[in-house]
Amino acid sequence: MKNKVIGIVVARNTSSRFPRKHLEKIGNKTFLEILFDRFKKVENVDKIILSTTTNNSDDILVNLAKKNKIDFFRGSENNVIRRVLETGKKFNAKFILLVTGDCPIFDYNLASQLLKTFLINKNLDYANNGQFGLPNGIGCQVFKLNSLAKSYKNIRWKDEYEHVTLNLRRNKKKFNHLYINADKLNYDPKLMVTLDDKSDSIVLKKIIDFFKKKNNKFFLNKDLIENKNKLKKIFKINSKVKRNDHKIKLSYK
Repeated sequence: MKNKVIGIVVARNTSSRFPRKHLEKIGNKTFLEILFDRFKKVENVDKIILSTTTNNSDDILVNLAKKNKIDFFRGSENNVIRRVLETGKKFNAKFILLVTGDCPIFDYNLASQLLKTFLINKNLDYANNGQFGLPNGIGCQVFKLNSLAKSYKNIRWKDEYEHVTLNLRRNKKKFNHLYINADKLNYDPKLMVTLDDKSDSIVLKKIIDFFKKKNNKFFLNKDLIENKNKLKKIFKINSKVKRNDHKIKLSYK
């Protein structure tokens, strides 16, 4: 099977909280293009795909994918798990490394490590490095396409259509999970470098500019943590933004 490992970026322009956020620019690059550049550095990924919607408003995202030599798939706006499943099937995926468009500075090195661990452990259905200790916006997920297909058939709650791997994560008895704890060099769960809000955009732009001045375009999360004191004022900009992550239940209880 060609393209066994597919990297998927999920993105759309119709976010109710921050529309067209992926198109925000720093210099001559959009956040989406910055994400693409970092994704290309992940090891053992055979192909990277933008998974977006059929909405006309997402034509510009598709054009950015083409410009950056990234393949694309267009599907349902609200049934995101089906869109990702269809993306994986179209490109003959066996394994998927998933990064949302809200994570333009995700750590490609930690992603490479997670993927390598997943591929070695044949019994795993799902792995995640972002839940225990990394800053919000740094982590990613890996899973088998077949496992996601099984979880899709077992969907019980409406939010499982929007959050791609939520049914997989809630069914720990049906699927084998692996969660990576962040080490000391990478640990700081209070830091927010995700792209939910306009203030997040300001923070991300300032961080990228900070490392650009250090001639470190492809900085890692450990670089971010190491320079945390120098970036203290920047992190205060979005420190009071209310996040919705805590509202997601990871079990049916």
